[in-house]
Amino acid sequence: MNRTTKFLLLGIVFIAAPAVSMAKGGGSGSGNTDVATLDGIVSAEGPVAGSVAEELPANLDPEEANHGAYEGGDSGTSDDAGRNINLSNMNKNGGIDIPTGARPSPLFGVQPFTQQMLRFEEFGPQPLPHESDIVEGNPFPAPLDAISGPNWDSLDNFLAQDIYPYPTRKANDIDLNPWQPEIEAFLGRDLNTPPAEGRPPGEEWAHQRWDEFYPEVYFQTAQAGAHANGGLRDPLQSHHYAVGEFGPEQSGHTGLYHNTVGTPGFEGTTKGIPIKFHADMPVEGSNTVWTFDGTLPPKLLRVRYGEPVLMRHYDALPIDPSSNKGFGLHTITTHEHNGHNPAESDGYTQSFFFPGQFYDYEWPMVIAGHDSINTNATDPKAGSPDGHGGIRNLQGDPSDVMSTHWFHDHMLDFTAQNVYKGNAAMMNYYSSVDRGNEAIDDGVNLRFPSGEALDWGNRDYDINLVLADKAWDSQGQMFFNIFNHDGFMGDQVLTNWLWKPYFKVRARQYRLRILNGAVSRYFKFALVQEVDGTAGELAGKPGTNVSYNLVPFYMIANDGNIMEHAVYFDGNTTISGLTNMKGELPVQAIAERYDIIVNFAQFEPGTKLYLVNLLEHQNGKGPNRRIPLADVLNGTYAPLVQNGQNQTDTAVAMVTQFRVVEYDGVDKSMNPADYVAGKKTMIPLVRYTDEQLANATHRTFEFGQSNGTDGAPWTIKTDGGSGLNMDPRRLSAAPAQGQLEIWHLQGTSGWSHPVHVHFEEGQIYKRGGKAPPEWEKWARKDVYRVGNMADSTDSVDIAIRFREFLGSFVEHCHNTQHEDHAMLLRWDLEKPGQVRVMPTPMPSWDGIGYVPTIALPTFRSGDVKAKEDAAKNPDYGRLGD
Repeated sequence: MNRTTKFLLLGIVFIAAPAVSMAKGGGSGSGNTDVATLDGIVSAEGPVAGSVAEELPANLDPEEANHGAYEGGDSGTSDDAGRNINLSNMNKNGGIDIPTGARPSPLFGVQPFTQQMLRFEEFGPQPLPHESDIVEGNPFPAPLDAISGPNWDSLDNFLAQDIYPYPTRKANDIDLNPWQPEIEAFLGRDLNTPPAEGRPPGEEWAHQRWDEFYPEVYFQTAQAGAHANGGLRDPLQSHHYAVGEFGPEQSGHTGLYHNTVGTPGFEGTTKGIPIKFHADMPVEGSNTVWTFDGTLPPKLLRVRYGEPVLMRHYDALPIDPSSNKGFGLHTITTHEHNGHNPAESDGYTQSFFFPGQFYDYEWPMVIAGHDSINTNATDPKAGSPDGHGGIRNLQGDPSDVMSTHWFHDHMLDFTAQNVYKGNAAMMNYYSSVDRGNEAIDDGVNLRFPSGEALDWGNRDYDINLVLADKAWDSQGQMFFNIFNHDGFMGDQVLTNWLWKPYFKVRARQYRLRILNGAVSRYFKFALVQEVDGTAGELAGKPGTNVSYNLVPFYMIANDGNIMEHAVYFDGNTTISGLTNMKGELPVQAIAERYDIIVNFAQFEPGTKLYLVNLLEHQNGKGPNRRIPLADVLNGTYAPLVQNGQNQTDTAVAMVTQFRVVEYDGVDKSMNPADYVAGKKTMIPLVRYTDEQLANATHRTFEFGQSNGTDGAPWTIKTDGGSGLNMDPRRLSAAPAQGQLEIWHLQGTSGWSHPVHVHFEEGQIYKRGGKAPPEWEKWARKDVYRVGNMADSTDSVDIAIRFREFLGSFVEHCHNTQHEDHAMLLRWDLEKPGQVRVMPTPMPSWDGIGYVPTIALPTFRSGDVKAKEDAAKNPDYGRLGD
């Protein structure tokens, strides 16, 4: 049989295992250390032993994997989720298909930079109470009807209660979905004991090492339709709107961020903030935008290493899959990008859950390498703030400490639509080296700009920014083209969900954590200072009597990782053959995070600066070209609409304004110039030995369109095999725990793909066969751009190793339209010598069963030829040189 059609069937079919009978709220074995096994498939530590094999065809029907998500719709298929799309907004665009297949977004007469930017609102985790202290509260409020969510006040009141039922090691399938009557009425049939928790049942998806990393803090939130903020989280903010730049009047001035909106009535509160892109634009409908809590500001989770956190995520979306304004699906799964978390809490694409259910994600907050490096916890650089100015030493590799994360939906076939619709939040990790307190000078803390009122996690001068392109219809309601499979392009860029806001900054250093939160658009940002008159480096628009200066800055982190050395974007150096543009970041792909330090102290109060996007798209294929900054500033490249179509990419523009105000404090933050290459290090990279590299398993993944169908055009070739569409039942790779691997990521056909590998960070070994540029050379990454762009290549080789936890994860293109159609594959992390693999969960309204897993023939061996070729290359072991 041809290798492209030969697979192994590993595992057996399971019916959802009955839970161990325990007291109500105790669920399936809360806190037990003697763990029963299910047919020998798993133990407390993860999957083990045993196998069955037979040949099956290569072609699997992906709709079989998530068919249960559509039950109750008119057709019972994915078509129901697109039934109510606004076809009147569709438009056959010309050479520049922006917004994708739609009419230009109206601006309703609003002017840019006339509203204050929203700061992120903290979830505010609280200590997890003892189970004996929990009192049963009101149940999760029922929906008003099948096309709506719950009453919003009732939802807020529910989320404000203590957690109930109590979290459990195995999924809670004792308590039932509280929306059962409403779901049965919609489906027209009885449900078979639908569980309250949507996590797959039994040992397969039990929380790994539950007792060892028992959650210390928790928060609960609901994915819900857009509505005005009720002030639910006001008392949960770490600053309590009382100190620093979040405080009221003190020392003669009020904190810049005490008023959340910048207009009277919002002092120290988010209560009343509506979901609008601008104060003078329409309010977004509850079925158009779905966010965490159903509200703005966008949400932020502050966490610190060594303090395990439990996130209880409720699904408060409509029962009817077509109640979505034509895009998005009411089943969800949440991926913490890119946490070192067990598979059951990673947001696996096939572990989705339904309206009325919750899912308990337990994030251990351990430093990678916990089991093998610094196991005696003697290195203070692998530590956490202790809350009192000191350090709590932890196990783990100091080189693996992380910083800027986010979490978002990962629903099979609907990630793009759900993320675009609002299922995304940011997450800041704090550690002994990245403490979030610039004043503590203990020789470990890097003292990044932040503030000092709190022991850790100050955000006075540490700013989260999410940039994403959107489009909306003539009624101002957000629009998405579900018929496009290449990549959706909005024509307007929002910063923290607002259209072209301004943001006040003190005349001092700031840290900006910039997330590309788009679904398909790449960005390239520049920072410029507006100058009165014509003396600036670059001319402004004719007749405005303004010009602009380029503003240099330092990059200190790439993706979730602080770099070994800061990189200064001053325009004076060429790095690895690439020009370091003054005041311009490298291209930033979807899901990449760039942390930069900007010194606003060099500007007089009253100065205005702008973040400018320079990267033009014409469609979802990938970036078309970098527009010269001079052309954007002087108006040569400007919005042009003819015959109801955009003739330019209107996202190429100024997107955020910074307004400098007086600073009378003392800036105690570090000088990033002390950490450039040749000087001090921030977080050193791991240097692998020749022996480790020689023994590494190699794998090759080719991202392209080969073998694709109209409905699923995007495929991935694994280890020289055929291009295959995604199916969660297919296992493409199974790294052994702790084993170093070299992954060769390749692109084809001129398309651009930002490849994301879940769970662990990698180091770019080679880019296009050569050393990577400095901003990648000094970084660990979780998104790897492949594609023929100015600062990218068609191939990337990465060194990566997977540790601590086991189970099913994924790798995919983070152009989420490509991911959904179907550039996504499953890989499982296994114990060395493991034989049997994890079965595949199959969710439905009634609960979750298991089906067989099908494995590629190379899923354990990898690409043997690539390893042989590497062994013949004498300099291959020279990492990044």
